[in-house]
Amino acid sequence: MELREKMLAVIADVNSEVVEREELIDMIAIALLTRKNLFILGEPGQAKSYVINAFRSRITGARQFERLLSKQTDEEQLFGRVDLSSLLPGSVPQSVLEEDETYTQQRLNLRMLMDGMGSRKDTPEVWERLRTDTGKLESYRSALAALYRSEPAVNTTGKIPEADIVFCDEIFKCNDGVLNSLLTAFNERKYTNEGRTYPIPTISFFAASNEIPNFNDPQEKILAALYDRLELKVVTENIEDRENRLRMLKHKQSGQCGHIGATITLDELVAMHQEVAAIPVPESINELADDILCELRKSGVAVSDRKYLGFSPIAQAKAWLMGHTQVERTDLLALKNYLWHQPGDRETVAKTLQRMCVNPMQDKVNDIRAMALEAQEEYETARGNQSKANAVNKALIKLRGELLRLYAMQQKLAAAVQSDGEKDLVDALLADMELISRRAHEAANFTYAPLEQLAALQ
Repeated sequence: MELREKMLAVIADVNSEVVEREELIDMIAIALLTRKNLFILGEPGQAKSYVINAFRSRITGARQFERLLSKQTDEEQLFGRVDLSSLLPGSVPQSVLEEDETYTQQRLNLRMLMDGMGSRKDTPEVWERLRTDTGKLESYRSALAALYRSEPAVNTTGKIPEADIVFCDEIFKCNDGVLNSLLTAFNERKYTNEGRTYPIPTISFFAASNEIPNFNDPQEKILAALYDRLELKVVTENIEDRENRLRMLKHKQSGQCGHIGATITLDELVAMHQEVAAIPVPESINELADDILCELRKSGVAVSDRKYLGFSPIAQAKAWLMGHTQVERTDLLALKNYLWHQPGDRETVAKTLQRMCVNPMQDKVNDIRAMALEAQEEYETARGNQSKANAVNKALIKLRGELLRLYAMQQKLAAAVQSDGEKDLVDALLADMELISRRAHEAANFTYAPLEQLAALQ
């Protein structure tokens, strides 16, 4: 089975356990495929934690970490505590001992000697060998202690610095002491304690909350940076459809929840990263993404340059899931859960993406037609206010120049059509522009010529 088919099987498997959570499940997959972080906003009881746990439980071999945050949560609960043995003179941090192959082998040899002593344990030869091996082990341990003297170590076993997938519930309940460490972990995949920096292997951080902070409140404004580090965002709602509610109720009452039918390994997920990153992004898609950025900013949706410059992995992941050989326009619809910052922006982002990605030709045609009609209105106003022929002629010349500019834009659209429907849209636009030109020329008693001929004369 291909890697893509395996991921789709996991997505379908998780979807079979819940209802009306397709968007969230798709975003979990995209987050894992792009090593991005995901935030889920929703009221309690909307299966946010359940869906995340159901998905990550299907990634075998991945080390998991989960914690419900509160104001009492401290760094040690998330990142590990200082190994006290590393602070004692002559002691060696446990992490150093565990990672040193020579020490581990010598300790194994001593253990095998002791286990095999049996009835020979009182013989001088056995005791002599025992003293020799013990001396070697202690001498080597002393050497390690000298090398790692005064180097405090943190025991990170089972904590975030050793987790492949992390889930932090009630993320905004964290205290100020934990905040900076989480920021560095989310953004740089690093953790620093006692002057030592630990790399964090985490593929994705998942976070959930039933509310977002009031960033206008000085006390909560500090959480804005943490919110910004959660690049993907999904809002969940209560189950709307009655049949879906009843189906979910029956499924829960049957006791069949939690059955795992499809899995992927951690190594397979890493291989998926490579396939996703190899999906080409055509220049036309980059241009469309820039058009979307400009449109959203005009609509009052704040999208930073950093946000815009990081869009392509999400589109690549969506294209990979859809089986596309390169990113297509409709793959940008996945940006619905990437481009919004405040929940109130979601509708604007969704409508803009739908309009510009599903049928962008209609949008561009409408823009050019609106400019042509505006030019026509200006011409008619000028002609109505002017009695002299030369003034009317100037107004017609201005209109003709604008129509020729719009004609050049229409010709670019005509060269880019990809379907009969798009061709019909572009042809209808040209017909409307020709009608405006003909009526203007007739009103000014000038001979009408098609825009194509006028363009050729320039």
